[in-house]
Amino acid sequence: MDSITQETPNGCIRVAFATTNLEDIDSHFGSAKRFYVFDVSKEEHSAVKIIEIKEKDTDVTVSSLAGVDIVYFVDIGPAAAAKLINSGIFPIKYKEIIKIEDELNKLTKMLGTNPPPFIKKIIEKKAA
Repeated sequence: MDSITQETPNGCIRVAFATTNLEDIDSHFGSAKRFYVFDVSKEEHSAVKIIEIKEKDTDVTVSSLAGVDIVYFVDIGPAAAAKLINSGIFPIKYKEIIKIEDELNKLTKMLGTNPPPFIKKIIEKKAA
């Protein structure tokens, strides 16, 4: 897969999912060993990279996610959430395990209709 440093295609957002099996959003941010990264547009979504986390270090994990707009997980500590936000990455927490494919389909549909303000801001910032 392409390097995470590649530019996000126009009109896309880049999202990462904390996952153990590449199918579910099922990991706590701080203990996640893997993030599955996708570019999502109103037409489609495509896998960009799998980021493997080798050491439990919030700063290293956050820097590994550079270029990502939104990261999904099942839980996160307040210090890690603040580090994500300060790095320009929007954190999204689910209380239960969700299928990555379901979330990707939801995002694709939402981008084609009426995305929430925070996603509109991400798209506008990328277009500038």
